[in-house]
Amino acid sequence: MSAGGGAGASTEAGTGSAARAGAAVNIPVLAVAGVGLIGGSFAAALRRAGAVGRVLGVGRRPETLARARELGLIDEAVSAAEAAARADLLLLSVPVGATGQMLEALAPHLRADAIVTDAGSTKQDVVAAARAALGARIGQFVPGHPIAGSERSGPDAAHATLYDRRTVILTPLPENQAAQVARVRDAWQACGALVRQMPADTHDTALGSVSHLPHLLAFAYMAQVAGAADAALRLDLAGSGFRDFTRIAGGSPDMWRDIFLANRRAVLDEAAQVRRTLEAFETAIREGDADILGALIRAASQARHRWEAGLRGAADSTDNQE
Repeated sequence: MSAGGGAGASTEAGTGSAARAGAAVNIPVLAVAGVGLIGGSFAAALRRAGAVGRVLGVGRRPETLARARELGLIDEAVSAAEAAARADLLLLSVPVGATGQMLEALAPHLRADAIVTDAGSTKQDVVAAARAALGARIGQFVPGHPIAGSERSGPDAAHATLYDRRTVILTPLPENQAAQVARVRDAWQACGALVRQMPADTHDTALGSVSHLPHLLAFAYMAQVAGAADAALRLDLAGSGFRDFTRIAGGSPDMWRDIFLANRRAVLDEAAQVRRTLEAFETAIREGDADILGALIRAASQARHRWEAGLRGAADSTDNQE
């Protein structure tokens, strides 16, 4: 039975230690292409769960692979071809713009029973690249996106708890078999994650709003401050609010360049909406309209508090289930 037909409905599965205890995951050989924060943490979390045997690392930089091996994230560094020939499950944790090239390198050597998934922050472009690279074997690719990260990168940033109680989104294809989707879902659950399913276009629209645009704003604001004539003074006086707002501007330039371009339609739509909202704030300030300005601020503040309370409630609910 194809899992793709049920992708339209958002579904959730267990999380935390309960999921790790209940998930019967056995991955004799895992391959990770890109052994930095995301891929390295995936390997580390599966090791913690006792769900993986041997871990192969694939990457462009020998020094990065050597460091991942020193840290115990991988057991050996191999080529893409060897990873495809040996692995039961392959995670692609590469910039979304490099997904197609990586899949093209894997495709001629990919075992017929192997499953490939990814950690890309955009999904429609990744699916298109996968279809072009894999052709009739597209059913072996189960698209995914862990919503977890840090401004840090590289193997030294990886840790086994990164995915605890964090959301991972799968966007299954019509060609995926239910067992293939379940294998990927079980692997993420073994990492401690909460797994949801939705269509790729739904994912890209939502993430364009709550993930991609905030990063764009942080990069733009940091660039504006750093480019000011008195930038040194401004940065010297900056406090915790500036630090919190600009933290994500420390993310990988290559990765975020690819994400903005890959999801350009959603990012530009969201930017236009933010611009209209900012204009409303500017108009109230320009006209000295305290009532409207106060109402705008209160609405935003109340929405933030409701969202935060919802997060606490969800965490409490999870704790009670474990």
